[in-house]
Amino acid sequence: MLQREAAENAREMLVSAIVENLDIERELCPLSNIFTTADLGCSTGPNTFIAVQNIIEAVSQKFQTENQSQIPDFQVYFSDHVSNDFNILFANLPKDGKDGKYFAAGVPGSFHGRLFPKASLSFVYSSYALQWLSKAPQELRDSNLPAFNKGKIFYTNAADEVGQAYFGQYSEDLLCFLDARAQELTPGGLMALLIPGRPDATLPANSSLGPIFEPFESCLVDMANEGLISKDKIDTFNLPMYSPSPEELRKLIQKNGCFEIVKLDEQPGGSVPLPSAEGCRAGLETLISNHFGSEIIEQFFDRYAKKVEGRPPLNSAIDGVGPGLFILLKRNL
Repeated sequence: MLQREAAENAREMLVSAIVENLDIERELCPLSNIFTTADLGCSTGPNTFIAVQNIIEAVSQKFQTENQSQIPDFQVYFSDHVSNDFNILFANLPKDGKDGKYFAAGVPGSFHGRLFPKASLSFVYSSYALQWLSKAPQELRDSNLPAFNKGKIFYTNAADEVGQAYFGQYSEDLLCFLDARAQELTPGGLMALLIPGRPDATLPANSSLGPIFEPFESCLVDMANEGLISKDKIDTFNLPMYSPSPEELRKLIQKNGCFEIVKLDEQPGGSVPLPSAEGCRAGLETLISNHFGSEIIEQFFDRYAKKVEGRPPLNSAIDGVGPGLFILLKRNL
Protein backbone atom coordinates (compact mmCIF):
# COMPACT_ATOMS: atom_id res chain seq x y z
CA MET A 1 0.00 0.00 0.00
CA LEU A 2 2.78 2.44 0.92
CA GLN A 3 4.69 1.57 -2.23
CA ARG A 4 1.66 2.11 -4.48
CA GLU A 5 0.75 5.43 -2.88
CA ALA A 6 4.35 6.63 -3.11
CA ALA A 7 4.60 5.62 -6.77
CA GLU A 8 1.34 7.36 -7.64
CA ASN A 9 2.35 10.53 -5.79
CA ALA A 10 5.73 10.58 -7.51
CA ARG A 11 4.47 9.84 -11.02
CA GLU A 12 4.67 13.42 -12.27
CA MET A 13 8.13 13.89 -10.75
CA LEU A 14 9.33 10.64 -12.34
CA VAL A 15 8.00 11.46 -15.80
CA SER A 16 9.31 15.05 -15.81
CA ALA A 17 12.69 13.88 -14.46
CA ILE A 18 13.09 11.46 -17.36
CA VAL A 19 11.88 13.88 -20.03
CA GLU A 20 14.13 16.69 -18.76
CA ASN A 21 17.29 14.70 -18.03
CA LEU A 22 17.49 11.61 -20.25
CA ASP A 23 20.19 11.83 -22.93
CA ILE A 24 18.81 9.48 -25.57
CA GLU A 25 21.80 9.89 -27.86
CA ARG A 26 24.07 8.52 -25.16
CA GLU A 27 21.75 5.89 -23.72
CA LEU A 28 21.04 3.84 -26.84
CA CYS A 29 23.33 1.50 -28.69
CA PRO A 30 22.97 2.52 -32.37
CA LEU A 31 23.09 -1.09 -33.52
CA SER A 32 20.49 -2.55 -31.15
CA ASN A 33 18.20 0.42 -30.33
CA ILE A 34 17.43 -1.05 -26.89
CA PHE A 35 16.59 0.89 -23.73
CA THR A 36 17.28 -1.18 -20.61
CA THR A 37 15.73 -0.50 -17.22
CA ALA A 38 15.67 -2.36 -13.91
CA ASP A 39 13.22 -2.24 -11.01
CA LEU A 40 15.09 -3.19 -7.85
CA GLY A 41 12.96 -4.61 -5.05
CA CYS A 42 10.06 -5.33 -7.39
CA SER A 43 8.18 -7.86 -5.20
CA THR A 44 5.37 -9.61 -7.12
CA GLY A 45 3.39 -6.67 -8.50
CA PRO A 46 1.20 -4.89 -9.35
CA ASN A 47 3.03 -1.75 -8.16
CA THR A 48 6.11 -2.57 -10.20
CA PHE A 49 4.07 -2.80 -13.41
CA ILE A 50 2.58 0.65 -12.81
CA ALA A 51 6.06 2.11 -12.35
CA VAL A 52 7.43 0.38 -15.45
CA GLN A 53 4.55 1.71 -17.53
CA ASN A 54 5.27 5.24 -16.29
CA ILE A 55 8.95 4.89 -17.20
CA ILE A 56 8.24 3.54 -20.68
CA GLU A 57 5.71 6.28 -21.38
CA ALA A 58 8.16 8.95 -20.23
CA VAL A 59 11.01 7.60 -22.36
CA SER A 60 8.70 7.32 -25.38
CA GLN A 61 7.60 10.91 -24.80
CA LYS A 62 11.25 11.99 -24.75
CA PHE A 63 11.85 10.30 -28.11
CA GLN A 64 8.79 11.94 -29.62
CA THR A 65 9.72 15.43 -28.41
CA GLU A 66 13.15 15.05 -30.01
CA ASN A 67 11.59 13.87 -33.29
CA GLN A 68 13.18 10.46 -33.18
CA SER A 69 11.73 8.27 -35.91
CA GLN A 70 11.97 4.99 -34.04
CA ILE A 71 10.93 4.26 -30.45
CA PRO A 72 13.42 1.77 -28.93
CA ASP A 73 12.74 -1.74 -27.77
CA PHE A 74 12.42 -1.82 -23.99
CA GLN A 75 14.16 -4.49 -21.93
CA VAL A 76 12.85 -4.52 -18.35
CA TYR A 77 14.57 -6.43 -15.56
CA PHE A 78 12.51 -7.18 -12.46
CA SER A 79 14.83 -7.87 -9.52
CA ASP A 80 14.30 -8.98 -5.94
CA HIS A 81 15.66 -11.49 -3.44
CA VAL A 82 15.84 -15.14 -4.46
CA SER A 83 12.91 -15.85 -2.11
CA ASN A 84 10.64 -13.58 -4.17
CA ASP A 85 7.94 -15.53 -6.03
CA PHE A 86 8.82 -14.67 -9.61
CA ASN A 87 6.18 -17.15 -10.81
CA ILE A 88 3.48 -14.89 -9.34
CA LEU A 89 5.23 -11.83 -10.79
CA PHE A 90 5.20 -13.15 -14.33
CA ALA A 91 1.73 -14.69 -14.03
CA ASN A 92 0.51 -11.16 -13.24
CA LEU A 93 2.51 -9.53 -16.02
CA PRO A 94 0.13 -7.11 -17.80
CA LYS A 95 -0.62 -7.36 -21.47
CA ASP A 96 1.90 -4.64 -22.28
CA GLY A 97 4.63 -6.90 -21.00
CA LYS A 98 3.35 -9.96 -22.83
CA ASP A 99 2.60 -8.58 -26.28
CA GLY A 100 6.04 -7.10 -26.89
CA LYS A 101 5.68 -3.51 -25.68
CA TYR A 102 8.53 -4.46 -23.40
CA PHE A 103 10.60 -7.58 -22.89
CA ALA A 104 10.64 -8.82 -19.30
CA ALA A 105 13.17 -10.86 -17.35
CA GLY A 106 13.63 -11.72 -13.68
CA VAL A 107 16.93 -11.19 -11.87
CA PRO A 108 17.13 -12.74 -8.38
CA GLY A 109 19.63 -11.36 -5.89
CA SER A 110 20.36 -8.63 -3.36
CA PHE A 111 20.64 -5.06 -4.62
CA HIS A 112 23.37 -4.45 -2.05
CA GLY A 113 25.71 -6.12 -4.56
CA ARG A 114 26.21 -6.40 -8.32
CA LEU A 115 23.30 -7.79 -10.35
CA PHE A 116 24.10 -6.78 -13.94
CA PRO A 117 27.10 -6.49 -16.31
CA LYS A 118 29.04 -3.25 -16.42
CA ALA A 119 27.40 -0.32 -18.22
CA SER A 120 24.39 -2.42 -19.21
CA LEU A 121 21.53 -0.33 -17.76
CA SER A 122 20.09 2.95 -19.04
CA PHE A 123 17.73 3.52 -16.12
CA VAL A 124 17.34 2.13 -12.59
CA TYR A 125 14.22 2.47 -10.45
CA SER A 126 13.52 1.45 -6.88
CA SER A 127 10.43 2.28 -4.83
CA TYR A 128 10.18 1.83 -1.06
CA ALA A 129 12.82 -0.89 -0.99
CA LEU A 130 15.99 0.94 0.06
CA GLN A 131 14.80 1.25 3.65
CA TRP A 132 15.66 -2.45 3.98
CA LEU A 133 19.07 -3.20 5.44
CA SER A 134 21.15 -6.21 4.51
CA LYS A 135 20.96 -7.16 8.19
CA ALA A 136 20.10 -5.67 11.57
CA PRO A 137 23.16 -4.16 13.30
CA GLN A 138 24.95 -6.81 15.35
CA GLU A 139 25.62 -4.54 18.35
CA LEU A 140 21.88 -4.36 19.07
CA ARG A 141 22.02 -7.96 20.31
CA ASP A 142 24.92 -7.58 22.76
CA SER A 143 23.74 -6.84 26.30
CA ASN A 144 27.21 -5.50 27.17
CA LEU A 145 27.02 -2.66 24.64
CA PRO A 146 25.20 0.71 24.90
CA ALA A 147 23.32 -0.10 21.68
CA PHE A 148 21.64 -3.17 23.20
CA ASN A 149 17.98 -2.68 22.23
CA LYS A 150 16.29 -4.41 25.16
CA GLY A 151 12.53 -4.87 24.92
CA LYS A 152 12.25 -3.18 21.52
CA ILE A 153 12.40 -4.30 17.92
CA PHE A 154 13.20 -0.96 16.27
CA TYR A 155 15.08 2.27 16.93
CA THR A 156 12.09 4.62 17.26
CA ASN A 157 12.26 6.29 20.70
CA ALA A 158 15.27 4.13 21.55
CA ALA A 159 18.64 5.21 22.93
CA ASP A 160 20.81 7.37 20.66
CA GLU A 161 23.33 4.53 20.39
CA VAL A 162 20.66 2.33 18.82
CA GLY A 163 19.91 4.91 16.13
CA GLN A 164 23.63 5.38 15.51
CA ALA A 165 24.06 1.63 15.03
CA TYR A 166 21.22 1.59 12.51
CA PHE A 167 22.68 4.55 10.63
CA GLY A 168 26.08 2.86 10.55
CA GLN A 169 24.58 -0.22 8.92
CA TYR A 170 22.51 1.90 6.54
CA SER A 171 25.60 3.86 5.48
CA GLU A 172 27.52 0.68 4.75
CA ASP A 173 24.62 -0.79 2.77
CA LEU A 174 23.82 2.33 0.75
CA LEU A 175 27.46 2.79 -0.25
CA CYS A 176 27.51 -0.83 -1.46
CA PHE A 177 24.28 -0.18 -3.39
CA LEU A 178 25.64 2.97 -5.02
CA ASP A 179 28.94 1.33 -5.92
CA ALA A 180 27.13 -1.56 -7.62
CA ARG A 181 24.80 0.73 -9.56
CA ALA A 182 27.70 2.96 -10.59
CA GLN A 183 29.23 -0.04 -12.33
CA GLU A 184 25.98 -1.20 -13.93
CA LEU A 185 24.65 2.13 -15.27
CA THR A 186 25.90 3.60 -18.51
CA PRO A 187 27.68 6.98 -18.25
CA GLY A 188 24.91 9.57 -18.04
CA GLY A 189 22.37 6.91 -17.06
CA LEU A 190 19.63 7.84 -14.59
CA MET A 191 18.49 6.32 -11.31
CA ALA A 192 15.20 7.25 -9.62
CA LEU A 193 14.70 6.24 -5.99
CA LEU A 194 11.67 6.53 -3.71
CA ILE A 195 12.62 6.11 -0.05
CA PRO A 196 10.67 6.61 3.19
CA GLY A 197 12.56 9.36 4.99
CA ARG A 198 12.46 11.71 7.92
CA PRO A 199 13.00 15.49 8.07
CA ASP A 200 16.45 17.03 8.33
CA ALA A 201 17.62 18.03 11.83
CA THR A 202 15.83 15.09 13.43
CA LEU A 203 17.42 12.13 15.18
CA PRO A 204 17.03 8.55 13.91
CA ALA A 205 14.79 7.97 16.94
CA ASN A 206 12.22 10.12 15.12
CA SER A 207 11.96 7.50 12.37
CA SER A 208 8.99 7.87 10.06
CA LEU A 209 8.62 4.09 10.07
CA GLY A 210 8.09 3.83 13.82
CA PRO A 211 4.35 4.62 13.95
CA ILE A 212 3.74 2.18 11.10
CA PHE A 213 5.32 -0.73 12.96
CA GLU A 214 4.05 0.09 16.46
CA PRO A 215 1.19 -2.49 16.20
CA PHE A 216 3.71 -5.08 15.02
CA GLU A 217 5.94 -4.54 18.06
CA SER A 218 2.91 -4.42 20.35
CA CYS A 219 1.77 -7.89 19.23
CA LEU A 220 5.16 -9.39 20.02
CA VAL A 221 5.28 -7.72 23.44
CA ASP A 222 1.77 -8.96 24.25
CA MET A 223 2.75 -12.52 23.35
CA ALA A 224 5.89 -12.28 25.48
CA ASN A 225 3.90 -10.97 28.46
CA GLU A 226 1.56 -13.95 28.10
CA GLY A 227 4.49 -16.36 28.05
CA LEU A 228 3.91 -17.43 24.45
CA ILE A 229 7.35 -16.30 23.34
CA SER A 230 10.54 -15.55 25.24
CA LYS A 231 11.29 -11.96 26.23
CA ASP A 232 14.92 -12.72 25.48
CA LYS A 233 13.87 -13.42 21.90
CA ILE A 234 12.39 -9.93 21.63
CA ASP A 235 15.60 -8.44 23.05
CA THR A 236 17.55 -9.96 20.15
CA PHE A 237 15.05 -9.26 17.36
CA ASN A 238 15.37 -5.99 15.43
CA LEU A 239 13.67 -4.95 12.21
CA PRO A 240 16.33 -4.37 9.51
CA MET A 241 14.98 -1.04 8.22
CA TYR A 242 16.10 2.57 8.33
CA SER A 243 14.55 5.85 7.13
CA PRO A 244 17.25 8.43 6.29
CA SER A 245 17.11 12.21 6.27
CA PRO A 246 17.81 14.14 3.05
CA GLU A 247 21.12 15.38 4.47
CA GLU A 248 22.24 11.85 5.35
CA LEU A 249 21.50 10.79 1.77
CA ARG A 250 23.35 13.77 0.28
CA LYS A 251 26.49 13.05 2.27
CA LEU A 252 26.51 9.34 1.40
CA ILE A 253 25.91 10.00 -2.31
CA GLN A 254 28.70 12.59 -2.31
CA LYS A 255 30.98 10.15 -0.49
CA ASN A 256 30.39 7.58 -3.23
CA GLY A 257 31.35 10.22 -5.78
CA CYS A 258 29.91 8.53 -8.88
CA PHE A 259 26.61 10.39 -9.21
CA GLU A 260 25.27 13.89 -9.70
CA ILE A 261 22.25 14.65 -7.51
CA VAL A 262 19.74 16.03 -10.02
CA LYS A 263 16.80 16.07 -7.59
CA LEU A 264 16.30 15.31 -3.93
CA ASP A 265 12.75 16.32 -3.06
CA GLU A 266 10.39 15.61 -0.20
CA GLN A 267 6.97 14.36 -1.18
CA PRO A 268 4.12 16.13 0.60
CA GLY A 269 2.81 14.34 3.65
CA GLY A 270 -0.68 12.98 3.99
CA SER A 271 -2.48 10.01 5.44
CA VAL A 272 -0.77 6.62 5.51
CA PRO A 273 -2.79 3.44 6.06
CA LEU A 274 -1.34 0.87 8.43
CA PRO A 275 -0.08 -2.23 6.64
CA SER A 276 -2.76 -4.91 6.41
CA ALA A 277 -2.14 -8.33 7.94
CA GLU A 278 -1.64 -9.70 4.43
CA GLY A 279 0.82 -6.98 3.47
CA CYS A 280 2.72 -7.27 6.74
CA ARG A 281 2.89 -11.03 6.40
CA ALA A 282 4.21 -10.84 2.84
CA GLY A 283 7.12 -8.67 3.94
CA LEU A 284 7.93 -9.95 7.42
CA GLU A 285 6.79 -13.57 7.83
CA THR A 286 10.21 -14.99 7.02
CA LEU A 287 11.93 -12.73 9.56
CA ILE A 288 9.48 -13.71 12.31
CA SER A 289 9.58 -17.40 11.49
CA ASN A 290 13.37 -17.55 11.40
CA HIS A 291 13.72 -15.82 14.78
CA PHE A 292 10.70 -16.89 16.82
CA GLY A 293 9.75 -20.14 15.10
CA SER A 294 7.10 -20.96 12.53
CA GLU A 295 4.69 -22.19 15.22
CA ILE A 296 3.75 -18.64 16.26
CA ILE A 297 3.01 -17.32 12.78
CA GLU A 298 -0.73 -17.93 12.57
CA GLN A 299 -1.45 -16.61 16.05
CA PHE A 300 0.79 -13.58 15.56
CA PHE A 301 -0.86 -12.42 12.35
CA ASP A 302 -4.33 -13.15 13.72
CA ARG A 303 -3.52 -10.81 16.61
CA TYR A 304 -2.04 -8.25 14.26
CA ALA A 305 -5.15 -8.26 12.05
CA LYS A 306 -7.38 -7.63 15.06
CA LYS A 307 -5.09 -4.89 16.38
CA VAL A 308 -5.11 -2.85 13.15
CA GLU A 309 -8.73 -3.55 12.21
CA GLY A 310 -10.70 -0.34 12.12
CA ARG A 311 -7.73 1.88 12.90
CA PRO A 312 -7.75 5.13 10.92
CA PRO A 313 -4.84 5.95 8.61
CA LEU A 314 -1.84 7.61 10.21
CA ASN A 315 -1.58 11.35 9.69
CA SER A 316 1.85 12.72 8.84
CA ALA A 317 1.33 15.90 10.88
CA ILE A 318 -0.13 14.21 13.96
CA ASP A 319 1.46 10.76 14.08
CA GLY A 320 5.00 11.66 13.02
CA VAL A 321 5.07 9.78 9.73
CA GLY A 322 7.89 11.39 7.78
CA PRO A 323 8.05 12.41 4.13
CA GLY A 324 8.73 10.19 1.19
CA LEU A 325 11.95 11.18 -0.57
CA PHE A 326 12.30 11.32 -4.36
CA ILE A 327 15.90 11.16 -5.54
CA LEU A 328 17.09 11.40 -9.14
CA LEU A 329 20.74 10.61 -9.74
CA LYS A 330 22.76 10.81 -12.96
CA ARG A 331 25.81 8.61 -13.45
CA ASN A 332 28.87 10.78 -13.93
CA LEU A 333 30.41 10.69 -17.41
